[in-house]
Amino acid sequence: MGKSDDGRRIIASNRKARHEYHILDTWEAGLVLNGPEVKSLRDGKVAFQDAFARVEDGEVWLYSLHISPYEQANRFNTDPTRRRKLLLRADEIRKLVGSVEEKGLTLIPLDIYFRRGYAKVTLGLARGKKLHDKRETLKRRTQEREARRAIQAHQ
Repeated sequence: MGKSDDGRRIIASNRKARHEYHILDTWEAGLVLNGPEVKSLRDGKVAFQDAFARVEDGEVWLYSLHISPYEQANRFNTDPTRRRKLLLRADEIRKLVGSVEEKGLTLIPLDIYFRRGYAKVTLGLARGKKLHDKRETLKRRTQEREARRAIQAHQ
């Protein structure tokens, strides 16, 4: 994708997450990877399908994030959907534990990027949307798009 103004090079964004969930809060976490996974991530070969995070024994783990095997690494590749450790400060983890235990809330990855050479993931504390919320969001987005087109047409 491209570099943003704060030095982030966004690799992939979980567009479906903002459609399926209300995002209540976000955190930036480091992502523990092995060598071939970093290379594959730099190539943009990542899929968020059903990815989520969970707090276990005072550590945060990311599950079901698919990072495709790097072709030149052959025998050094690992399972593409293995669980990966996320690096957060202890006070952030304590805050997460309290939030996630609340009914109906989950942690989902919103995007993956590199900042100063380190792989980072933006975690979102999310509550699932109901069907009528999704329809309302689509309706609002369509109205905004039509309004922008009308403004551009009159200029």
